[in-house]
Amino acid sequence: MRRLTHNLPFWGLLPAWLLMGFALILPILIIAAVSLATRGSHGGFSWDFNLSGYSQILFNEGWSGELEFTPQYLLIIGRTYLLAGLTTLICLVFALPVAWYISRQSPGMRALLVYLVTLPFWVSMILRVYAWMIILGKDGPLPRFLENFGLAPGTSFMFNDGATLVAMVYTCMPLMVLPIYASIEKLDLTLIEASHDLHGNRLTTFRRVILPLTAPGIISGAILVFVPSLGAVLEPVLMGGGKQMMMGSLIQLQFGGGRNWPFGAAIAMVLMGLVMLLLIFTALRAARRQAGMEATA
Repeated sequence: MRRLTHNLPFWGLLPAWLLMGFALILPILIIAAVSLATRGSHGGFSWDFNLSGYSQILFNEGWSGELEFTPQYLLIIGRTYLLAGLTTLICLVFALPVAWYISRQSPGMRALLVYLVTLPFWVSMILRVYAWMIILGKDGPLPRFLENFGLAPGTSFMFNDGATLVAMVYTCMPLMVLPIYASIEKLDLTLIEASHDLHGNRLTTFRRVILPLTAPGIISGAILVFVPSLGAVLEPVLMGGGKQMMMGSLIQLQFGGGRNWPFGAAIAMVLMGLVMLLLIFTALRAARRQAGMEATA
């Protein structure tokens, strides 16, 4: 009986471990195995160990069989990280004042505003993206409004990186607002009053008091925005018109029309590896900062 009680945490967590193993670990292992396979003659793959999927990211086979360096996929990776970083930064700039405003309202108003922030999640992402296609399109309300200020008639803001960025910011904004709001709501307002009593202006108070205390929410929001932005598919395809590809749409293309599963799996593994490195770096930096704060205290 004592031994069964001692092993109770293990048996209690076993269903969660099995679920994670089948729903998370096993698919990753399958994708890793496919990335090392050989592309089939008519699509698909064969289980022959080959690193051509990874080498294709940097090199392309020339007419005579030699490998030639091609930067096109590196440009796609760079564009993906640039747009994902800009999306995270813009969401952060807008989410901070929104979260602060929500946290300073009455309990009933806070609940209403949080509901309004999460309201877009109740609508299909495709419909939300199509709504922005109408707004920014040739006959949309935004171009028609700007025609009153000298914009050429028939101008469209669609099918470029800017339109893709707008859709990504709109899609990911709630993911940044909610964690920051959760951190600001727990903020001790007496610390802000103490900063003002010590002749700290608003900028100093924000930089030295508010930002450090809300850093966990900011980091969580940045991760929740940055990681999905790296794998965005709908936004670059619909808003960008497929002209400027990102890694998510490239992976989708390789598993779909390209019929090059090993290459698509290799890109997916590279994307996941870069994300894991970023998350590990963030975790180590946060742990180092926490250790420094505890040592100072």
